[in-house]
Order: sequence, then C-alpha cells, then structure tokens
Amino acid sequence: MNPAEMYSPIRDGIDRSVRSVKYSEAKPPGSLGELVHCFWELRTVTDLPQDFRYHAIPDACVNIRLNQMDTTIAGVTALRTKAEVLNLGTSFHYVGIQFYPGVWQGRNEETFDRYVGTPYLGALPLVEVSRKIEKAGFDEKLPGLSELVQWLLREKLIATNIVTAKILSNLDRIRSVADMARLTELSPRQLQRTLKRSTNLAPHDLLKVLRVQQSFRKHYLDLYSDQSHYIHSFRKVTGYTPRTYAANFDV
Repeated sequence: MNPAEMYSPIRDGIDRSVRSVKYSEAKPPGSLGELVHCFWELRTVTDLPQDFRYHAIPDACVNIRLNQMDTTIAGVTALRTKAEVLNLGTSFHYVGIQFYPGVWQGRNEETFDRYVGTPYLGALPLVEVSRKIEKAGFDEKLPGLSELVQWLLREKLIATNIVTAKILSNLDRIRSVADMARLTELSPRQLQRTLKRSTNLAPHDLLKVLRVQQSFRKHYLDLYSDQSHYIHSFRKVTGYTPRTYAANFDV
C-alpha cells in the first residue's frame, strides 16, 4: 500500500502577487517513498519590500522544518484542522521534510501546531543536519535530508503506518468515518484511538482535512453533498472561499 498512489497534498498558499519567493520540491528516493511525500525548500530570491505571509493549509502531514538562515531554529510541525498564516519576514530560507499522515512515531505533544521561530532544544539532530547542508544548493541538500530520514527510521521515530496507508490509498472509496472503519477493519472506537495516537486527529477531523485536500484535485461534487457544503467546509479549513483562495494563491 503506497499512499503516494492516491494522496498528494497541495503545497501551501503563496500569494500570486509576490514574485521573489521560490518554492522547490523533490521526491524522496524510492526506498523512502512510503514514508516521505517530499523534500521542500522555501526561500526569498531577493529581499522583499514588506513582510511575506505564508498561508499554511492543514494536510495531516508532519513536517521537519530547518531554518537555513539561522540553523539553531528548527522543529517538527503538524497543523490540525485550520490554516495558519505565518509571517516569515522580508528574507527567509527554509528546507524541510514532509511525512505522510501517520508516519511520525514521536510523541504528538512534541510537535508544534504553529510557526517554528525559536531555537531547537530537543534531542533530534536537526541543528546538526541544518548546519551540514546550509551552504549547499537545494539538490545538494537532498542527500543530507535523506540521511536524516534514515536516522529517524533506525531510531523508530518514523515507520510505515498500515492504518493511515490504507486510508490514503483508498480515498476514492471513503465517504464517511464508517467507510474508514470498514476499510481499516477497525471498530469506530479502535479507529478513534489509532488515529488520535498516530495523527493527533479524530477520524472526522482527518476526513475533513483529506476532503479539502482532495477538492483541489477533483470536482467538489465528487466529495460533498452540494456546493454549499463544500464552500462551508473549505472555508472552515482554509479561511477562504474556494473562489477567493484560487484568486489569491498559487496551488
């Protein structure tokens, strides 16, 4: 079961009017493809005339974020069910690793659900890796990011999650939490406990986030009962109506 065959979360919102911000993305080596959705980089090409606000959309993924302008700043982040607007200032350079939902095995309470802007004080080798790759171009950073993934794998801090992999690989068959329970062969209570532990989301919240993510790839009537339901759900997660979001952000 490879979640990459069905689930590809959109990139976070970048204002269409800003031309000096570059986002790059790379797929992991094949051996890591069931764990990592992508490696990514977000940086300014030139200093901006005003602070840049980055619109982060919930996707049920966990990210490792490394600040390449101040390598002491790093962290593990996971948005819950609502978008967050991050003020990144006028000059920034971040790289990161986006794990599929359920892959992260560390304690959920250790992950930020907000912007990482403080020095990292935990036990993971995030600062060491950030310092090692800070002078390299994005392509040259990828081996170092892959080595970090391999280290996390050996330390059992990430692992393939059979339950979430089943869900992500069968999104077209899921219309309700009951469908999710049948597909994973778990009782509703077991599903609740399993998803809360592995994603920090209740089943209905996970479904809500995944539906909005899918709506960027499919017609809303494939996912929602009607247009009103779709607009309401989209706005609750992103903070915008679908029309306004499409007008303002590249996706």
